[in-house]
Amino acid sequence: MGDEFEFSLVIDGPVDDQAVLDRLFEAGCADGTFGSVDGVGFAEFTRTAALFADAVSSAIQQVESVPGLVVRRVEPDDLVSLSEIAERLGRTRESVRLLSAGLRGPGGFPAPVSHLRDRFRLWRWSDVAAWAGKTTLDERRRSAFVAALNAALEMRRMKDLPKEQQALVRAVASG
Repeated sequence: MGDEFEFSLVIDGPVDDQAVLDRLFEAGCADGTFGSVDGVGFAEFTRTAALFADAVSSAIQQVESVPGLVVRRVEPDDLVSLSEIAERLGRTRESVRLLSAGLRGPGGFPAPVSHLRDRFRLWRWSDVAAWAGKTTLDERRRSAFVAALNAALEMRRMKDLPKEQQALVRAVASG
């Protein structure tokens, strides 16, 4: 039949409305738990499928089949803070900070990919997990898939960009 995969979807729309919840159930989302945090909707799934991508794809299609709902992101996200890295590695934040600064460990900690000059930089979990030897090839591929899918979901929001900027983004994305 398949494997069980756990993931969350961040959703725009009224997921707390009982009529919407009924439509989600009818659409096939009986394996999802819906709620909101600070006005942002989410769904947590434990879905059985042959592949992780199949599980996520079917959940997105089912959620978006309900009028007024749009999926914005898939979690767990590949972008992580030092605190998230520490939690996932079972270390303290300070221990991970020292590893990232090259003050402890074997060196070669992956470079941050965002907020380089900020105190709260972001790393790709797939890079950190590979460096730490804490992941399998399938898990690294899953992280890369989530990162690419989140980029595609974000690209759907480009409607307000001028046409020449949209064209540039599409050209960069196509390689």
